[in-house]
Amino acid sequence: MAADYYKTLGVSKEADADEIRKAYRRLARKHHPDLNPGDKAAEDRFKTVQEAYDVLSEPKKKTMYDQYGFYSENGMPQGGAAGAGSRGPNMGFGGFDFSDGPQTAGGRRGTAESSSNFQDIFSQWFGGKQADATAAPPEKGADLEYGLSIDFWQAIKGTQVRLNVTRQETCPTCNGTGSRAGANAVCPECNGSGSVTQTAGAMKFSLTCPRCDGTGRLRNKCTTCHGDGVVSKSETVDVRIPAGAQQGSRLRVAGKGNSGTHGAAAGDLYITIRVEPHPIFRREGDDIEITVPVRIDEAGLGTKIEVPTIDGRALLKIPQGTKNGQKFRLREKGVLNSRTNTRGDQLVEVALEAPVVQDERTKELLREYATLHPEDPRAELWTKV
Repeated sequence: MAADYYKTLGVSKEADADEIRKAYRRLARKHHPDLNPGDKAAEDRFKTVQEAYDVLSEPKKKTMYDQYGFYSENGMPQGGAAGAGSRGPNMGFGGFDFSDGPQTAGGRRGTAESSSNFQDIFSQWFGGKQADATAAPPEKGADLEYGLSIDFWQAIKGTQVRLNVTRQETCPTCNGTGSRAGANAVCPECNGSGSVTQTAGAMKFSLTCPRCDGTGRLRNKCTTCHGDGVVSKSETVDVRIPAGAQQGSRLRVAGKGNSGTHGAAAGDLYITIRVEPHPIFRREGDDIEITVPVRIDEAGLGTKIEVPTIDGRALLKIPQGTKNGQKFRLREKGVLNSRTNTRGDQLVEVALEAPVVQDERTKELLREYATLHPEDPRAELWTKV
């Protein structure tokens, strides 16, 4: 069964290019291997999403997929749809009669028009690369996805990093044509027609010329890009990480994706941020959370203590009778949101620490405390059992 690429991206068959692109970016970000380290299922899902987008984002591939339910670089496989039978890819039906009209003196029935119409149907996918010889419309270059790990403080304060990016650029020698300068010679195999004839019994087939790939001319391939029209280039890109960047943040660097074709704009570079955890600070949105140990005498009598924040030390009042797990809020001691220019808060959770009893005086004081407060703290618990 062929894969349902529309279902893979979660869009309808009537979705336009913009909807398909947005769905791809959302899923690529969700399943990106850099954001799911060690998750084989996420990696496979990312590859499946990439495969679906590769087909549905290109008009020619999408047209074939919509018509036949799959896409292949070689056209219809043997025994495939549309009555392919035992034909191989790129085979035409020149010289074979499918009409029901009366036979003419030349041994053919019907008109040249009916034969031509039938052949046109199949040559849409099997006519070799003759259609490709015409000028293709300009296409924007593909976007690139990179993952970047930064530490906690780089995310909080912001930073600038340098990335080594490998991207496809237009070949400077041939300007993306894939050919060297000068006229291309006529193919001697097909004499410039782009097709050759092969006979099998009473049937005659027209096949794409294997020497010129159906263009009718022998192309002088560019020696720099070997006919691809693009070359791989490593480039250093400076990326500014804004203050307050979060786990999974996605940054866009315009024009740093792969080059477009025929003068079209280059794609963009998208960088997904992964923030390494901090040993004591935890982040929840723009808020910072921290757990601070407090002695029982400090909690019972009340006091003021110093607590660490991302700005340094801050004074926190511990009221009398503070309970274990109780949280206090330090206003505007959280992360600066660069979009709203506001800061979050810091939440301080109290963790009561039992005293370490190593001398008789401490034991005596604790016994005295037990005498003064004989109430059972678990009494209410039993009423709810």
